[in-house]
Amino acid sequence: MDDGSDAHPLSHGRIQQFIRDGYVKIEGAFPRDLADQGRSILWRDMGCDEGDPTTWTKAVIRLGVYEQEPFARAASTPVLHKAFDQLVGPGRWLSRASLGTFPVRFPSSDDPGDAGWHVDTSFPPETADPGDFLNWHVNVTSKGRALLMLFLFSDVGENDAPTRIRVASHIDVARMLAPAGEKGRSLRELAVNDFVETVKRREVLATGEAGTVYLCHPFLVHAAQPHRGTRPRFLAQPPLLPAAPFLLDRADGDYSPVEQAIRIGLR
Repeated sequence: MDDGSDAHPLSHGRIQQFIRDGYVKIEGAFPRDLADQGRSILWRDMGCDEGDPTTWTKAVIRLGVYEQEPFARAASTPVLHKAFDQLVGPGRWLSRASLGTFPVRFPSSDDPGDAGWHVDTSFPPETADPGDFLNWHVNVTSKGRALLMLFLFSDVGENDAPTRIRVASHIDVARMLAPAGEKGRSLRELAVNDFVETVKRREVLATGEAGTVYLCHPFLVHAAQPHRGTRPRFLAQPPLLPAAPFLLDRADGDYSPVEQAIRIGLR
């Protein structure tokens, strides 16, 4: 049972779980009616008919960033803001007024073509083509990203293409990034062996009802998968942006849970 409060929605135990496992699931993080309103907007933009599965001709449709009221409100609920304070630190993150991108996944036997294990990178390369997302970098202090977030805008069961998560893989990735220092490593470099360093980690699925949000460590290894259910899956995967760089050597020892997890990986 969670002993969190309105002022501190994540209990001590759940914060420790975030440090250990790399993610925490918050049910009811935003109201279901906002998810319903958001889906209506997304259906309109996809050009598919919600009531006619014959129009669902693609395995995945990617939609951009959305700033309309349902998305802005979902991104900025009090419970999420308080959880950001608990995981990243008060004053150390930037408020969001939008959500995206939305990879909308449809029931399909086709390979979606984007189901490989990866971490989300956060800053462009110094010399390579920034238009190739495999060239984007991540470094040991997670420059440009405070959290990876998964906003469920539809009910997501085990057959509905839930995001796959390798539990505690963020610890492995911290060790992979440490030798590269501030420059970091590209996704192409990190994924060359399909993140074999994390293959023995337990896998969980990011399931839940619409309105659920998974707050994940930025180094968490995750992957998409084909949709084997009957209804499209709607999910936003925006970053939480930092207000200041993470620090791994603080004189006052006031490390956030995100920083604590990285430090564990560097021991």
